[in-house]
Amino acid sequence: MLDLVLPAPCAGCGAEVGGQLCPACRELLVGLRGRRAGPSPAPAGLPPVHSCAVYGDPVRRLLLAHKERGALRLAGPLGAVLAAAVGSALDAVGPAIAARDSAPLDAALLDSAPLDAAALDRAPHRAALPGEILLVPVPSARAAVRARGHDPMLRLARCAARELNRSGRPCRVGPALRPSRRVADQAGLGAAARHRNLHGALSVPARFHSRLAGRQIIVVDDLVTTGASLTEAARALATAGAPPLAAATIAATVRRAGGVPNAVHRRRQPG
Repeated sequence: MLDLVLPAPCAGCGAEVGGQLCPACRELLVGLRGRRAGPSPAPAGLPPVHSCAVYGDPVRRLLLAHKERGALRLAGPLGAVLAAAVGSALDAVGPAIAARDSAPLDAALLDSAPLDAAALDRAPHRAALPGEILLVPVPSARAAVRARGHDPMLRLARCAARELNRSGRPCRVGPALRPSRRVADQAGLGAAARHRNLHGALSVPARFHSRLAGRQIIVVDDLVTTGASLTEAARALATAGAPPLAAATIAATVRRAGGVPNAVHRRRQPG
C-alpha cells in the first residue's frame, strides 16, 4: 500500500520509477548468464561453483534489498538469475544428468513445491523424476530468519525452481540442511578463519538421509565469497550420503588480493 502512496525508487539504482526494479536493472538481470566462479584456488571440498554476476552494484543493492529490507517482489527476477546459474552448472556436469536429455514429462509433475520437512518425510512414496534436480539452499540462522520475517534463500530457491521447471528442467527445492551449532559473525574474518568458523556448523537430520539418496543435488546460495558456506553445505550433504553435483549462486565477489575468481560475465548484446 505504501508504494501506491509514495512510489518506491528502484532498489538497484535508485531511479524514481515507482517500483522496486526499474526497466534498466531488470534488463541487466535478464542479460546475466552463468559461468564458473568462486575462490581461486578453491578450498578442499568446495563443489564446482557457477555464478552470474560480480558482487557489485546494482546486483549487490538488489540482493540486500530482498534479503534485509523485505523487497519480496525482487525474488522473481533474482530467482531467474539463480536459475541461470543452476543451468550453467547442469550444463557443465555433463549430459548424463541434464534434464533436457530426459523424456518429456507431464507438466503437472513439474511443480516447484518445496520438499520441506513434512514432504521429505513422505519422499519414499515419490521417486525422483528422470533428471530431476533438487536445489538445497544454504540455511540462514534461525534468529536471522525471525529478524527478517522471511527466509530469503528459500524464497529465491523456490523462484529458481519455478523458472527451471518452465524451461523443461524438472526441479524441486529440498531445504534439508539445518544449523547444528552457533557460529561467530563472519564479518571481518579471513578465508581460513571463515572455514574454521563454519566447519561442522551444518547437518542433515538423519530422517532425511534416505530421502536424499539418488537425487541430483545443487547447493544454492545468494553469494560466494571464500566458499566457506558452500563447502560446509557440501560436507554436510556428503556426510548424509548425498554429495552435491555443484553449487550455484547469483553473485560472486572479486578478490582484492591473491587473484580474482573465474570470470563472470553478462550475455553479449546483439551488435
